[in-house]
Amino acid sequence: MLDIFQYTFMQRAFITGILIAIITPCIGVVVVLKRLSMTGDALSHNSLAGVAAGLAFEFNPILGAVLFSIAAAFGIERIRKSFPKYSEIAIAIIMSTGIGLAGILSGFVKNSANFNSFLFGSIVAISDFELYMVIILSIVVILAFSLLFKELFYMTFDEESARLAGIPIKTVNFVFTLLTAVTISISARTVGTLVISSLMVLPVATAMQLDRSYKQTVAISILFALFFMISGLYISFYANFKPGGTIVLVGVLTLICVLFYKNVISKVLGKRVIKA
Repeated sequence: MLDIFQYTFMQRAFITGILIAIITPCIGVVVVLKRLSMTGDALSHNSLAGVAAGLAFEFNPILGAVLFSIAAAFGIERIRKSFPKYSEIAIAIIMSTGIGLAGILSGFVKNSANFNSFLFGSIVAISDFELYMVIILSIVVILAFSLLFKELFYMTFDEESARLAGIPIKTVNFVFTLLTAVTISISARTVGTLVISSLMVLPVATAMQLDRSYKQTVAISILFALFFMISGLYISFYANFKPGGTIVLVGVLTLICVLFYKNVISKVLGKRVIKA
């Protein structure tokens, strides 16, 4: 099992994957509890447009993904304020913009294989520069999330009460928007832009089935994400599958198993206790 680490590209893939598995649930918990799960899809499509721009105009595609995702994240926040009663419109508009831009810019990409590697991830294509970028940005995300943990907790459940309690709502939303955009964009190479939103939601959805506190949900989500990531990378390497799709399917199967345990086995055990 350890022979996989004799390859340098797999070492980079595991380091990148583990960091992504740590930061995505941190953002995902807040996104899911605020019922903004589709935000990940909108930002991922815009990050794909940034990737296409980077490849077309010959600058680092991950940097392009970061810039486009940040612009899209703030675009969503701005449009939501214009449609306070129909905030979901903002996600649809930004997602449509990302799809349109990605479609047009991808036509200028000379190496289509390189562009396709960003769709579902490519563990063999992670460069040293991209690895260092992921490490730095992951540290920033982890530190920011840790420092704003209480503020994000209050804002997630009751934003108005958080405002009355003196929490700077605009500042925290600004920082969280940046964190979300950065988290999605730096995951493009390993996980893939089309499946990163799934990795953001699946660990959280699985952890929520265990009925734990907010803090425990974050911790369990990270553990599930690490399991999805490591298992998916192992399977994709030996079975020659796309890593992004494999990681997501591992997550889906795990969620199904947890749901089965909760809804079937727990009921059976409960009946046995009652009869006893």
